[in-house]
Amino acid sequence: MTHSGELAAPLTYGRIVVMGGGCYGSWYAQQLTRAAQRGALQAREVVVVDRDPECRVAALQRAGSYEGLPLTVVGGEWDAYVAEWLGQGPESLTHDMMVPSPLMPHVCLDWLMGRARARWPERRIRVAPLEQVPPTPWERASPDGRHYVSFATWMCPVNCIEPARCPHTRGTRDWSMPPMMQQYVDDNPSLRGPVIFHCIHRTYGVGMIDAATIADADRQLAAWGASGPCAVLVGTVSHCHGALGVLAID
Repeated sequence: MTHSGELAAPLTYGRIVVMGGGCYGSWYAQQLTRAAQRGALQAREVVVVDRDPECRVAALQRAGSYEGLPLTVVGGEWDAYVAEWLGQGPESLTHDMMVPSPLMPHVCLDWLMGRARARWPERRIRVAPLEQVPPTPWERASPDGRHYVSFATWMCPVNCIEPARCPHTRGTRDWSMPPMMQQYVDDNPSLRGPVIFHCIHRTYGVGMIDAATIADADRQLAAWGASGPCAVLVGTVSHCHGALGVLAID
């Protein structure tokens, strides 16, 4: 409700792509349904992508759980779907959103790597390990060069919307991943960027990334790579958690 007592205008999107149709994806679909039913959300379509076309979301949809939501389940690999979807370019994705899974791999970084390899087949494209440990209370490097970070040393609920007052500490949330990434690049002048895919909580506890921002990052990467070798810090992050990687173009 607005202060005048009138209903606020609903959030309006084109395509909302939910990554995964299992435990997390079914919860996101449920929340999007509630938002739509209560007039808080309008979407042209909601697409749930899962390698299993008979995933939990598909079963619940058949049972009538998502009434009023323009929901479609697409069976297939995330990378293949994302490549076709984001390949349309940022102009076609202005109102589209990605709902990432908390446990998904760094799909956005993988997409950028695929685009770079197609653009420069003769060049070495790789994920390089971070030269310095990120300044977050919790961090882990993985064998594939990616780095996972969190400002929380406790277990956060999946439906936390990362409010200004942290529900766990009961104090002000005085941290955020995007500024941390910017400071990391400032402290490491060999890096370009950062390229930030910020998952922001939009409605009923569902976090989303602007699809056009992801697609536009490919244009920026093309410009940097055209000028010679480069290393770019890429992060898919919320305020509290994130997946980082250095995309190196030799």
